[in-house]
Amino acid sequence: MEKEFLPAGILVILIIAALLAAGCTGPIVSPAPSPGETAVVTPSPSPGATTTSGDASSVAEANNRFAYDLYPALAAIPDNANRNLFCSPFSISTALAIAGEGANGKTADEILSVLHLPKDSATRRTGFAGLNARINNASADYTLRTANALWAEKTYEFLPSFTETARQYYSANTTNLDFAAAPEESRSAINQWVLEKTEKKIRDLLPQGSINSLTRLVITNAIYFKGTWARQFDANLTRDAGFTTSTGQITKVRMMQDSGEDAKYWYAETADLQYIELMYSQKTERSLSMVVLLPKGNDLRLAEAALSESNLSALKESAQHRTVEVYFPKFRMETGYELAKPLSAMGMPTAFIPGSADFSGMDGTHELFISNVFHKAYIDVNEEGTEAAAATAVVMQLRGAPSGGKTPVFRADHPFIFLIRNNGSGEILFLGRVSDPAAG
Repeated sequence: MEKEFLPAGILVILIIAALLAAGCTGPIVSPAPSPGETAVVTPSPSPGATTTSGDASSVAEANNRFAYDLYPALAAIPDNANRNLFCSPFSISTALAIAGEGANGKTADEILSVLHLPKDSATRRTGFAGLNARINNASADYTLRTANALWAEKTYEFLPSFTETARQYYSANTTNLDFAAAPEESRSAINQWVLEKTEKKIRDLLPQGSINSLTRLVITNAIYFKGTWARQFDANLTRDAGFTTSTGQITKVRMMQDSGEDAKYWYAETADLQYIELMYSQKTERSLSMVVLLPKGNDLRLAEAALSESNLSALKESAQHRTVEVYFPKFRMETGYELAKPLSAMGMPTAFIPGSADFSGMDGTHELFISNVFHKAYIDVNEEGTEAAAATAVVMQLRGAPSGGKTPVFRADHPFIFLIRNNGSGEILFLGRVSDPAAG
């Protein structure tokens, strides 16, 4: 009879993204509280975490490659067929990178490969520190904040090297909780932290039963964004309109619109696709924007095929700042995913296998494994702006829109892809698709 394997320690990763629509406050990191207290964590550049723009760019590029891989993995989940999708690749990548700091051997190799992160730990760590410092920039016109935290079983010993790396480079303080004797109280404390960090947009991230007496560590990342459009839509012009969903049904939505000589946007198109950047109000030109990929027709695959660094770069470089007649739906959605299966399919299965996972960099043993990765995200797009809380090659022949002639019409009355990008550092913060704006 085979001996039953009883896992000695469970690692849970929680990833939260909240995106709204017009100004907000964000997360905060304070010193780790005493056991049993709930940590309030706010990232800030840590002493000793020297960063370079090259390292940050390297991590940003890795995050984008991960985003392009993650989208089809989520879309392939049967329950997601013809449904809205929304996630924060940056949030997921950050939380997994923290877990990767405690991984060794095959487990570490798979995590780094899936995330496309540099194997050099110095480059990786200073890159994340640099990106987090840029994101948590209090001088911006919009609010964009991220927070990381570690939640540890109070009776379990973690290596100081792991917790210090998490603190120094990821601004993740450690809070001790009593998972063994009080799993539900611990779950409530973590969910309360999530609620605070996302301005009450993400509730009950950890479902009942997700924490038990074998849980040893929970890693959380929360990202929150709230910004106003550089050119806001006039609410008086918003009208009811039809939207043809991915299943061919026509649903009623509230369609925003903008037109006239002053309605200038960065715009490009191909034979099959329209590209537009909806800029957020900011002091630095083109520093943050929502990029929308709209197929000419109701075949969303044409937009999905454009999700690559080369295609998006080509579209961005060909875009002209010109007058565009824009019709864009208001929408709000909240999504939730358990990512263990998609991440395993993407190439990092070992981290989830008891007895095979190697997180000895966390505790000096081979007893820890990841039980699940929970991700929730929220987005609200309206006339004022956006609030949010987290292998097919296509050769595209660009056809730059001429500066003169007929004004192009960008009418998003059928499914489209959108992403929110930090144009300064290049990383994709949020990524999604709208199949039905009325579905929520």
